[in-house]
Amino acid sequence: MFFKTKPKKEEKKELLYRENIRVNCSPATKENVIRQVGQMLVDTGYVDQPYVEAMLERETSFSTFMGNGLALPHGVEAAKKDIKASGIAVMTFPEGIDWGGSQVKVVIGIAGVGEEHLQILSVIADKMLDESVCMAIPSYSVEEVYEVLMGKE
Repeated sequence: MFFKTKPKKEEKKELLYRENIRVNCSPATKENVIRQVGQMLVDTGYVDQPYVEAMLERETSFSTFMGNGLALPHGVEAAKKDIKASGIAVMTFPEGIDWGGSQVKVVIGIAGVGEEHLQILSVIADKMLDESVCMAIPSYSVEEVYEVLMGKE
């Protein structure tokens, strides 16, 4: 008798890993920051390398600045094929950086499988609508950022 073994199901990735949070970052250009958050997504297996260029492409078509010192860079629609799992990467800039004429202190790179990116954007927007959180998060530790964004306060 032959028994079929079930293929091992790949473990579902968490949306955010602590290693994808960098706090107290030194100011850098918008392009450099997008490359850095994109590379974090690549390095932790959320996306393939071409997605980083798609994040830069998105920024040229419209700014991902959301207000309250927050930017949410993500890839263009055509780059969906380069996303392997939904995930985010975070960088905080206590001194702020220039984001096309706007001051940004928190950058969250996003990759969402299918329509999950809308869900991710909604959760982040909900957390970041609280102005006190927006004002405080640039000075938070990795653990504090993780707790706020993952709802584990």
